[in-house]
Amino acid sequence: MDGGVLAWAMLGTALCAGGVGMLNHVLERRFDAQMKRTSARPLPAGRINPDRARDVGVFLVCAAVGILCPLVNALTATLAALTAVLYLFVYTPLKRRTKWNTLIGTVPGALPALGGYTAATGQLGTGGWAVFGILACWQMPHFLSLAWMYRKDYERGDYAMLPVVEPEGDSTARQMIGFAALLVPTSVLPVLTDAAGWIYGVGVVPLGLWFLWTTFVFNGERTGQKAKRVLKASVLYIPALVALLLVDWFV
Repeated sequence: MDGGVLAWAMLGTALCAGGVGMLNHVLERRFDAQMKRTSARPLPAGRINPDRARDVGVFLVCAAVGILCPLVNALTATLAALTAVLYLFVYTPLKRRTKWNTLIGTVPGALPALGGYTAATGQLGTGGWAVFGILACWQMPHFLSLAWMYRKDYERGDYAMLPVVEPEGDSTARQMIGFAALLVPTSVLPVLTDAAGWIYGVGVVPLGLWFLWTTFVFNGERTGQKAKRVLKASVLYIPALVALLLVDWFV
């Protein structure tokens, strides 16, 4: 991948992510004000004007698409625009309407990874869908553990998160385990599609099994502490996976 294209792709992706995040804060500012975890954010705290934040957010997303289309490729720009639309107009409103919002949100959450692949190759290949699948599976235990830790807060904000709708935790634990288990074979797909080699394959399997183990620990003791262990594992998982890919590529 050309270094210049890589730089433009990273800039465009960063602008899109920043713009979407800003617009999401605008849309949810009233609900964020009711939650302890988010009440100090600039918009609910009244430090930033919502109209100005909206305008800047729209500008950033448009700038991202305007950069990606001519300087990377049209496909990557389309995926960036699709990510913004799905996140803001599908996932965001569904967070207060259905317990399936987290599952639906994995699509816009994983599209940027697919966009990285299309930026490098110019096409939707099997390697790109493999990376998309990895990010989609990873998000479920990551966000469900967070939702479990802050379920009372989400309830105050009127969010229909799974741990709020089903507070006993059976469904939360099953989905965390199920998607963490699915992540193990999914993470091997880059090897099967020749997007990665054996070094990555040897390292990513035990990494995934360790992540899966933390979800079983949570199922045995459904506490905030055990959910935090899953969350920490998920935060470490992605950079570890990327490190394996880099080592595999350089070696």
